[in-house]
Order: sequence, then structure tokens, then C-alpha cells
Amino acid sequence: MTADLALDQINKQIIEHLQRDGRMSYATLAKEIGLSEAAVRQRVQRLLDGGLMQIVAVTDPLTLGFARQAMVGLKVNGDLRAIADEIADIPEVDYVVICAGGFDLLVELVCTDDEHLLDLLNEKVRPIKGVTSCETFMYLKLAKQTYAWGTR
Repeated sequence: MTADLALDQINKQIIEHLQRDGRMSYATLAKEIGLSEAAVRQRVQRLLDGGLMQIVAVTDPLTLGFARQAMVGLKVNGDLRAIADEIADIPEVDYVVICAGGFDLLVELVCTDDEHLLDLLNEKVRPIKGVTSCETFMYLKLAKQTYAWGTR
């Protein structure tokens, strides 16, 4: 779907502005970029519909009552994509990456407490066919989280 959408300089500018301020109005964005408000609205909608960007509220789960957040490094046997897809279907998983190095997959879990984390690991993650080892890294504090890396 994204291959059909041109990432021209104007679309890149739109993305970069919205990475810095996702609540920027179409009118303000239009002035910044030099297009009409209608043209900006259409371009933003095409970027959203094409899956090239999302506009979401980013929060620190630890401040919202989710007392336990962890990154889990998994070693697996079998089809990495299929296992990643199965893990991604778990509601408490908010991040899955297939990687090289010491782990095959990195998975971020957001939980209400330690018991919830234990249940997830024991009942949903570790039983997945192909998961051979699981190492959990507990988050103590979120020191930085940004999504404003721009475009190329």
C-alpha cells in the first residue's frame, strides 16, 4: 500500500512537522509548508490511509497505572515472521522487532503488575511454538521516548 504513495518533499515536510507536533492544525501546517489548507488535509489523509504515518498520543505507561513494563528478548526456532506475528497479536504487546544479534525477537510488554507480567510470560509468550528462550529486562523509568527522527 505504501509503495503507491510518493514521499515527495512536501509529504516529508508534513511528516516532520507532525512528528514535532501531532496536534498542529491544518491551517498552521499549510502556512508552514506553503500549501492551501485543503491540499494539506488531502495529503495528510493520503499519508494516513497509505500507512506511511499514524498520529497518536504517546504516553509513559508507567505513569498511567501500568506498573510493569519490560523488554523481552526471545530466541526462537522456525519462521521468525510467523512467530513475530503471533506475539504481536497479544494485546499487552506494543512493540515487536525481528533482529540480529543475541536475540531473534525483541518484544515490549505493558502490564498492570508483576503477576500480570508473569501470566503473560508463562501463559502467552513462552508456550508459543518455536520460542526456545526468554530473557526479561524490567523497565525502572522511561528516560527518553521520541518519534521525531524526521524523514530521508
